[in-house]
Amino acid sequence: MIPIRDHNPATRTAYVTYGLLALNVVIFLAYVPMFSDLRRLTGFFLTYGIIPAQIQAGLGYGTLLTSMFLHGGWMHLLGNMLFLHIFGDNLEDRLGHLRFGLFYLACGLGAGLMQVLADPGSTVPVVGASGAIAGLMGGYLLMFPRARIDIFVFLIVLVRIIPVPAWAMLGLWFGLQVFNGLGTPSDVGGVAYWAHAGGFVLGIVLMVPAWIRSGGPAFWARTHGHPDNPEATYRFARSSVPKVPRRRAPPKATRVPPVRRRKG
Repeated sequence: MIPIRDHNPATRTAYVTYGLLALNVVIFLAYVPMFSDLRRLTGFFLTYGIIPAQIQAGLGYGTLLTSMFLHGGWMHLLGNMLFLHIFGDNLEDRLGHLRFGLFYLACGLGAGLMQVLADPGSTVPVVGASGAIAGLMGGYLLMFPRARIDIFVFLIVLVRIIPVPAWAMLGLWFGLQVFNGLGTPSDVGGVAYWAHAGGFVLGIVLMVPAWIRSGGPAFWARTHGHPDNPEATYRFARSSVPKVPRRRAPPKATRVPPVRRRKG
């Protein structure tokens, strides 16, 4: 289940969202040559990634910020940028450019601290923008719980794009983070589930003032949980490329056995 877009167009250009997208990509491209040298790459992540044990010791607080702009591979980067693109522009539209930038950074910092609290003795570096982006998802859920999200579903024989309400997609995503966080031993490296869950909850909390300014429960009553601007509609149009009619093969000649004449 992969979200590919929402039906919630922004009313102004999301400069900060686009800037964050560009910054993450540029930084990744700057150190991607290190992936051919594992020792050098490990040293880089140990320097700029969050190491919970160091934070607990009062060291490396700057990594709470630098780790937000690092990624462990192409799929890690592309997945995070997809989610940032889908959910970032609407919150920037709602908060304004400066407030949105501060909101994003606060969610990322809080998510990093949540991972430290969940696994304080870990010496495995934590990198990625997913904690901050989880905060965007939490804020989006509070503001637009019934906005439609198109998700790509691939189940072996079923490949389809299905629109679902934001609360269903985001609620399932959050539940999976908590479930996996509870089921994954703290000494096992991999996905920072508690950073995701912490960022998500923090995003909801930090979005409450904007939700109240919009009217709070009255905002939900007026919009029924949908965006307060007209929703975008998408349709799958047929290709304009003319189809070439398939020529039928001429019928094959059949061999008729010779007919013998009777001698009269």
